[in-house]
Amino acid sequence: MQKSLDRDKLFTDMLNSAKFLKGHELSSGKLGATGFCYGGGVVNKLAVSMGSDLNAGVPFYGRAPATKDVVKIQAPLMMQYAEDDPRVNATQEKYRKALEENNKNFVMYTYEGTRHGFHNNSTPRYNEAQAKVAWERAVSFFKEHLF
Repeated sequence: MQKSLDRDKLFTDMLNSAKFLKGHELSSGKLGATGFCYGGGVVNKLAVSMGSDLNAGVPFYGRAPATKDVVKIQAPLMMQYAEDDPRVNATQEKYRKALEENNKNFVMYTYEGTRHGFHNNSTPRYNEAQAKVAWERAVSFFKEHLF
């Protein structure tokens, strides 16, 4: 079903949702985002699109944005990668280099013995031990940047 959706419209909906949440009367005014796989790519794209309106992002095995767009990122990011994920990892080093060249606040982790989707407990790729470490890091990162 997701493949049949208009990706630009879908992202616009997610961007508008993020803006709505950030400005909601019950919001602290700080916005963090996390996502997995396609959602990880959305977090990276939100970081580019939202600038300083995104306060922290934790993409899990998400597609990197175009390196030319990295300059627009202002949020601290924690990228979570699987060790065995050729498609996503093919962009990792270019992304790291662009982030470094633009003096961005980020950290990248690659989890040994994992495959794409290692955090999803409904698949055989689930790696409970590494998923736990990754999630603890993500929660700690959000606590540092959002509270």
